[in-house]
Amino acid sequence: MTTTSTTTPPVPAPRTAVLDDAHVRDIRGALGTIKLDDNAPRTALSAKLKTLLAIVGPGLIVMVGDNDAGAFGTYTQAGQNYGTSLLWTLLLLVPVLYVNQEMVLRLGAVTGVGHARLILERFGKFWGAFSVIDLLLLNALTIVTEFIGITLAVGYLGLPNVPSVLLAAAIVVVAASTGSFRRFERTAILLCAGSLLLVPIFFLVHPPAGQMAHDFVVPGMPAHSQLSDVMLLIIAIVGTTVAPWQLFFQQSYVIDKRITPRFLRYEKADLWIGIVIAVIGAAAMMGFCAAAFAGHGEAGNFTDAGAVAAGLEKHAGKLAGVLFAIALLDASIIGASAVSLSTAYAIGDVLGLKHSLHRGIKGAKGFYAVFAGLILTAAVLFPDISSTTILDIMAVCGVAGILALGYAETRRRHKGWALSGPVDRTGKGSWRMPPLRELPAPVLSTGRKIGLAALRTYLLAAMILVIVRIVQLAVAH
Repeated sequence: MTTTSTTTPPVPAPRTAVLDDAHVRDIRGALGTIKLDDNAPRTALSAKLKTLLAIVGPGLIVMVGDNDAGAFGTYTQAGQNYGTSLLWTLLLLVPVLYVNQEMVLRLGAVTGVGHARLILERFGKFWGAFSVIDLLLLNALTIVTEFIGITLAVGYLGLPNVPSVLLAAAIVVVAASTGSFRRFERTAILLCAGSLLLVPIFFLVHPPAGQMAHDFVVPGMPAHSQLSDVMLLIIAIVGTTVAPWQLFFQQSYVIDKRITPRFLRYEKADLWIGIVIAVIGAAAMMGFCAAAFAGHGEAGNFTDAGAVAAGLEKHAGKLAGVLFAIALLDASIIGASAVSLSTAYAIGDVLGLKHSLHRGIKGAKGFYAVFAGLILTAAVLFPDISSTTILDIMAVCGVAGILALGYAETRRRHKGWALSGPVDRTGKGSWRMPPLRELPAPVLSTGRKIGLAALRTYLLAAMILVIVRIVQLAVAH
């Protein structure tokens, strides 16, 4: 009598929208590893802590990276010119930061596809190109700001400008191009720890904690100040705190780190850690600048972050000035790295390039070429632009985005747009989006078509400005 084998054939892995196979293996974070087949429940506190340490990175880096050179200029200006009276703006921005970033971390974990790629596939090639070109322009301006920050910091520290800037650029490029995601993330988290240098400056200057606590929770406007100047600074705070690159960076970074829906609650905790550290840093800058410059001639006469370092040395001691300059240098390097990566990820998504920090230069030449190239060309295209002009541009873009979101929400409520019914969330920890080509085409309402047409007009104007700028540079040289 013979027997027939009844071995069950292996179940094929579900097809997903993930574009790069480097995005679907073990999670190898700076502070821990989670195997791809590790489905064990996390019940003990120690297991939860180890999982959180392995996941920490995307939210922390994007939020600390947001406190970059531009943010240093904005927050110190607020403190030097208006004391702690604008601290309340930071509290109002916390929900905005969380909602925006929580949205993209969910999109990344579930879809496995970057922000730019989703736009390309759902709305067509034009909007895919628009998202990348718009991001490229804003990021180029932001990177110029980062290198202005580096120049101001090394100038105060008495270091030569050109070698220092080249060294900073080399650190950014080398840290990301070793082919080891873990090595990059460890470098980035180490730089994030450098942002904590703002805390000892706070204690060296010791601003009044009671007044700061009051101004943090009670909205108010500075006395004896031009309302228009104050409003422009509030707009700048919004613009420097909520930036488009953050959305593209975190969604792609979550994917590159191989975080799946089952780890979303840990990634949300990581995001909260980043938000808290960013708000502490911003509040510290407002607080110690308010206290250090109060009653002195510099009060109300902000110039730049370099002058802030000199002023801190004058009124709070050499150590305070040095710590601030080092923190500014550190923040500028983090910002340049994160902003450049957001662009490289987006272009890799849209053009279908291999785009992962798990790959070395040989395995992702286009990705690393974009990453390094943006750093090297931003200062060349905009050699004379000031940090104030950059902040004004970013502030305007930020306000326009907020108004657009408000309009979209108003339309949604007016039309009663909602999901067709309750969503079955069973097994949501293993949700993954199917290949993009299998998704139905989106249906565009009349209002959305009008909005997209307005964006086309904006893009056309932006392209004309870029062409004009390039012609000016060509004629000048």
